[in-house]
Amino acid sequence: MITAVALGDGVGAAFTGRAGGVSTAPLDSLNLGGAVGDDPAAVLDNRRRAAAALGLDPARTVWMRQVHGADVAFVTTPDLPGPVDAIVTTVPGLALGVLVADCAPVLLADPAAGIVGAAHSGRPGTAAGVVPALLKSMCERGADPARMTAAIGPAACGRCYEVPAEMRDEVAAAVPAAYATTSKGTPGLDIRAGIAEQLAGGGVTGVQIDPRCTIEDPGLFSYRRDGRTGRFAGYVWLKEDA
Repeated sequence: MITAVALGDGVGAAFTGRAGGVSTAPLDSLNLGGAVGDDPAAVLDNRRRAAAALGLDPARTVWMRQVHGADVAFVTTPDLPGPVDAIVTTVPGLALGVLVADCAPVLLADPAAGIVGAAHSGRPGTAAGVVPALLKSMCERGADPARMTAAIGPAACGRCYEVPAEMRDEVAAAVPAAYATTSKGTPGLDIRAGIAEQLAGGGVTGVQIDPRCTIEDPGLFSYRRDGRTGRFAGYVWLKEDA
């Protein structure tokens, strides 16, 4: 299942799910990740299927080499110079993809300025400020936080994302809203709440949060739940006919 997201006129955005692809267990079936041990032919087929469902050209999708950092790249072609965890474009028809399986996929847009961005924000990236770095990069290219819209996709929720107390304190020192307690009463992290706090601090008020938890929802990939697993994606792009 693919879930469309409304980020404004002239902008396309969506989050994919687990079903509808050709990969076999434990990566079944719409695995879009190319670094999880899947058959490369299956990944290419899955990426074609997802692109077709979204009306995109699979050859014009930018896939990051994600490293849990806070570096941002401005892209005008599908090729990236190196590992980054956030990308920005002003090129219509060039789709930005972010791969996840518990981390949060974050999509940003300023339709009036004709600019979109995507970020991979897990625990390390959230603490390091990858989303604020993405926001800064977009603003340097003409985006206005007051006009911007954002979507935070499915991720491990604070009820399920259990971490050592020291780790929770370390992340919460940088992002206070990420502090959480799990349903078992143990230390936890709410990454999406932390990202929402970061966006609000940057002046972005039009924020949508997908409530689905990757650990709880079998229709999504979850590394914490399953160990070896696939990756679903967030996509954002400027429409060519806008």
